[in-house]
Amino acid sequence: MLQPHSDLQLLEELFPVIKQYQNLASKHGISDIFQDNGGKLLQVLLLLGLTVIPGREGNDAVDQDGNEYELKSVNIELTRGFSTHHHMNPVIINKYRKVDWIFAIYKNIEIQSIYRLRPIHLESFYTLWENKWYANGGKDINNPKIPIKYVITNGDLLYGSPPNLLILKRRKSGI
Repeated sequence: MLQPHSDLQLLEELFPVIKQYQNLASKHGISDIFQDNGGKLLQVLLLLGLTVIPGREGNDAVDQDGNEYELKSVNIELTRGFSTHHHMNPVIINKYRKVDWIFAIYKNIEIQSIYRLRPIHLESFYTLWENKWYANGGKDINNPKIPIKYVITNGDLLYGSPPNLLILKRRKSGI
């Protein structure tokens, strides 16, 4: 027979605060802090004074002047590149060419830094993806990555401190 874990009581004690966190997120247009990096998205929105754009078809957020942004986050303990789109194609690329991107770098759940890259900084990726799409006969590209190192090297630091790339490199190589 299945028995509750001994940590269930601790979870039940924490849950009212988690519900407060969700209530705050809901106020900012995030319906689930546990899906699609909702909790991290909330933190980035609040740090930068952005507002979430409802729906899943357009860009992610807008500032008080009406400028839209694509938002990405990464956990440096898990991966070395930012995910982009599961069906990358010229329509998506053209949408991306029109907005700045915000990249949030996390170490597990703790934010380390936030960078902004303008379309010109990402054009080499757009061109590469577009050429690949046409070379593959119009087949969508599954989630091409933007390396963390590229973001740190070419982006404008908006918040926090750059992560130590040497430590990241050592961890990746097992040193």
